[in-house]
Amino acid sequence: MCGITGFVSNSRFEEFSRSLPAATASLAHRGPDDSGIFLDASVGVGLGHRRLSILDVSPSGHQPMSDDNGKVQIVYNGEVYNFAVLRKELESAGHRFVSHSDTEVVLKAYLEWGIACLNRFSGMFALAIWDGRSHELFLARDRMGIKPLYYYFSDGSLIFASELKAILAFSGVLRQLNFDAIPLYLHYQYIPAPHTIYQHMFKLLPGHFLRVAGGDIHVAPWHPVIPECLQKAAFDESDGVDRLQGLLSDAVRSQMVSDVPLGALLSGGIDSSLVAAIMQQESSEPVRTFCIGFQDAAYNEAPWAGRIARYLGTCHTELYVTPEDALSVIPRIPDIYDEPFADASALPSFLVHQLARSHVKVALTGDGGDEQFCGYTRYWATHGMAGRFRRLPPVLRKGLYSMLSRMPAACVNRCYRQFYTVLPRALQTVNFPDKWQKLLVQMNAANFQELYRASICVWDRSRIHELTGRFLEACRFEQCFELTKGWPVISALLQVDQHTYLPDAMLVKVDRASMASGLEVRVPLLDDRLTAFAACLPESLLYRNGQGKYILRKLLSRYLPDAFFNRPKMGFAVPVSDWLRGKLRPMLLDYLSPDRLKQEGIFDHAAVSAAVSEHLSGRANHPHRLWALLMWELWRDAWL
Repeated sequence: MCGITGFVSNSRFEEFSRSLPAATASLAHRGPDDSGIFLDASVGVGLGHRRLSILDVSPSGHQPMSDDNGKVQIVYNGEVYNFAVLRKELESAGHRFVSHSDTEVVLKAYLEWGIACLNRFSGMFALAIWDGRSHELFLARDRMGIKPLYYYFSDGSLIFASELKAILAFSGVLRQLNFDAIPLYLHYQYIPAPHTIYQHMFKLLPGHFLRVAGGDIHVAPWHPVIPECLQKAAFDESDGVDRLQGLLSDAVRSQMVSDVPLGALLSGGIDSSLVAAIMQQESSEPVRTFCIGFQDAAYNEAPWAGRIARYLGTCHTELYVTPEDALSVIPRIPDIYDEPFADASALPSFLVHQLARSHVKVALTGDGGDEQFCGYTRYWATHGMAGRFRRLPPVLRKGLYSMLSRMPAACVNRCYRQFYTVLPRALQTVNFPDKWQKLLVQMNAANFQELYRASICVWDRSRIHELTGRFLEACRFEQCFELTKGWPVISALLQVDQHTYLPDAMLVKVDRASMASGLEVRVPLLDDRLTAFAACLPESLLYRNGQGKYILRKLLSRYLPDAFFNRPKMGFAVPVSDWLRGKLRPMLLDYLSPDRLKQEGIFDHAAVSAAVSEHLSGRANHPHRLWALLMWELWRDAWL
């Protein structure tokens, strides 16, 4: 894993070339082992690289790397897991290799096949290739968007980087707010691609490439945005589990290739347990596994992770963190993420990556399982409510909403705790107050898309307009819904999340939290063959008897007793609501004070004050809404 940056500009070459060392240095956390710079004034190009040495840790893996003639240069971030197979094919075609790195394979694959080489790569990557033969800069990003790539384009000059901070390090790049991104951030808790918080700066979409030539840019997909249709496979349950086992075992095996110490993050959930179990089966010695725990039992999966580790025979390390440990990460969030990011699980994510990095340099995780195998309650809840709510007469639905929305949050919580043991398993969750709020909003949903939007979004359209005076613009979310129109409900929701929430929120969280610790994280469940297989599964193998991940559960039962994982989903949550009423109360009141908001002039201070007052008094529950505003203010202090 590495950090890359660079530029193409004839008119501003001198200015940008002076900035390139600082821009490259800003990514040192992504690549603490080595650095390199390439400059060519004759064509106005510069490339910078920071290296985290994983494969071929010798100097022969140094980047920027050039071809034999010095005409083509590459900077590359990621891992192509099938590089050994591709190398043999390229050697047969006459290519010579001087290193054992996958970077050289990627470079010579481009020389052999051009842009078509992307379809041959199995892995995660963001790359930039300067082709001096045609005077073109070529950028590309992997299918799922596991690795990030940003670019800035203005007046014929282009700058690219793994993180926004490197683009901002270039002289003359203005930090002009993209005001249209603020409602999107409040709604989704992240800024959807291709937007960023700044004008003239963009995220390259997953599965896309960008070509720069003669001061013009061309952006296009090299992989389908969403398949035109999904042909569901016709196989029985046992055959499906067998095929899944074979594909996942191959993916884990290929991703265990490393020239440095390697381990796994084991939360105790289904996905990470399955990855750890296969890793241990593939390993001749105990695999290193890592987990963090919390003193609050409602948020603590560490005991389950410990039991699973002992059963599998891994070398397990766990660290119990205090609320103070988690809260101490908050001031670092703006620097880690560069733009507003409101997923509170970024705090424990950073801590567990720090723990793992103190022992290993590479870790495998179970990320991507929820979005492919129907792991979130919202999938089948939306599926069920889409029918039930629509059958209710609008007058009755509005009346029910009016009555239930008047119930104080504290009263709802007491009732929930009293009847917890008799509730369906899907409703047994530490986040019930949040789910209750979403349920109320869903009652007013006008259509299927709005119903699902209500389950994933924080500030709704009307509140956003009240808060900012701006309307919520359409983004990739609506595009993906349009492309999946007519699909089965759960299949459509999975595809929407795989092209929005997964790359823009979950994978961003993992990439930044791990890279801030200098740890490479690999995600076997997002292997290309596995994602293609999951997309063809019938819904009966995804969701059954009130539970998602049906086929993953069946496979995991081959490695672990059912009692180890047949329990309510906990997720990687933190008690944001309690923190805002307790230890974070002074910070909340300070950063969201009317005087501060009036001076800033972006948010309606009266609307914010009302939400703060309702939450602190217990009249309502607004943890994620207030957390999003708090993260905005922290980011603004750091970057504007």
